[in-house]
Amino acid sequence: MHLDPSVLDQSAIYKLLTGAVIPRPIGWISSVNNEGVYNLAPFSFFNAVGEDPPHVMFSTVRPNNTNKDTLNNVLETKQFVVNMVTEELVEKMNMTSMNIPSDQSEFELAGLTPLPSLKVKAPRVKECQITMECELVHHYTLENHKHGGATIVIGKVVMFHVAEDVLLDNYKINMETYKPVARLAGSNYSKLGEIFSIKRA
Repeated sequence: MHLDPSVLDQSAIYKLLTGAVIPRPIGWISSVNNEGVYNLAPFSFFNAVGEDPPHVMFSTVRPNNTNKDTLNNVLETKQFVVNMVTEELVEKMNMTSMNIPSDQSEFELAGLTPLPSLKVKAPRVKECQITMECELVHHYTLENHKHGGATIVIGKVVMFHVAEDVLLDNYKINMETYKPVARLAGSNYSKLGEIFSIKRA
């Protein structure tokens, strides 16, 4: 079956894309506005970009041509923090996806602890085992959109924070203690499951 996105409705495109591109890591992005209000929201259009120097990206939709608080904050301050989601934090992460007024904080809503960062103004989530402080280097809003499109944000990682119980020798991450969670389609998420190795060709 051939499916042309130019003639499909937005709902169909979303289902195809998010159902096919799985699993997706979740970037739990914390930011702060110029009034000092902390914001925290999950984004499953998220990934690492490269390590020389280290960069990550996330993408946020713009419903009705309106920026979400996260995007506004990042564009204002040029900074954000990526907090990696693990099994024990899934419910709290889901709570922070709610739409609440801009003058309220998802940290308070979900009962999470904001922790000062070392190099950026945005706070870290204390309960997360791995966090990354980032500085904005580039953003791009998709063109020719129908409903507001999405904006891609690329940030340079300026500080890693890794809990000792997930860090192995030689800076490797212990998957058994880390227990990350990935986004699937709809309301579905996944754990790591079976792990297998293949030597690189």
